[in-house]
Amino acid sequence: MFQALSNVLLPVMIVAGLGALLASRMKIDQVTISRITMYLLIPALVLDVILRTPVKAAEAGQLGLAFLLVMGVSLGLGWLAGLGRPDAERRSLSASSGIWNSGNMGLPIALFVFGDSGFDRATVVFLVSIVAMYIVGPAIYGSASKSGQRYGVTDILKSVFRLPTIWVALIAVALRMLNVPLPQGVTRGVSLLAQATLPLVLLSLGLQLGAGGWPPLNRRVWLASAARLIGGPMIALGVGYLVGLRSESLAVLVLSASMPTAVNALLIAQEYGGDSETVAGVVLVTTLGSVLSLAAVVALLPMLG
Repeated sequence: MFQALSNVLLPVMIVAGLGALLASRMKIDQVTISRITMYLLIPALVLDVILRTPVKAAEAGQLGLAFLLVMGVSLGLGWLAGLGRPDAERRSLSASSGIWNSGNMGLPIALFVFGDSGFDRATVVFLVSIVAMYIVGPAIYGSASKSGQRYGVTDILKSVFRLPTIWVALIAVALRMLNVPLPQGVTRGVSLLAQATLPLVLLSLGLQLGAGGWPPLNRRVWLASAARLIGGPMIALGVGYLVGLRSESLAVLVLSASMPTAVNALLIAQEYGGDSETVAGVVLVTTLGSVLSLAAVVALLPMLG
């Protein structure tokens, strides 16, 4: 476990910790950083990975299906953690358990644990998670935002297809299927942007945590946090076996499902009228708790190979 902490988690903690320290000392324009990451760097990373990844379509489909099943069961586990609580809190506990950080933390940790092959598979999972997140978010909050606007299927689809990552992924898949090469200068530019993605997403995570303050914690927050950090990898292990994943693909799924609640879950809660304080509490507890839980998961992953 110590080796997992030092070799895998320590680099992540250093970069994110520096971001948190910076945000606690000075005002940082996080909106601009988030937009650069979401609208430029992540699409470049997705394009780069899809064009060069050796992951086969059938395996990518298995990973995507497994991710969606794990997400569904995790949402249900979070819903159970909120039984007896007000509707907004219950829905927020569900979202906190079912929307996890497969990007900011999942990608760099997968790279450190598995190398390039595991990173490619983790990127497939991340791509599916982006789409799922912006479908599940509006759906789980009962279609009522703070402004009173109701969100239907059309609105949800519009929010998904506003993401440039989706269009870039579709174009990249088409280029690969048609075996159309891009000019070397273009691929090198895309690769440069892709290499900048992981450091910036880790810094962004630290900035968001450092500026967020200390939200109120209660028993339900701890239950949802346990559902995320303990229930997540156990659900992924079972679901992965059921859909036929083995070896590294199964390990990538389990590692992804071990990640803490995504900061984006908090942004979605704020947008669609959820209990943002509850989500912030689960984000905080799972992010801090994941230092130990992820070390344990990483130490046990070789048993799956």
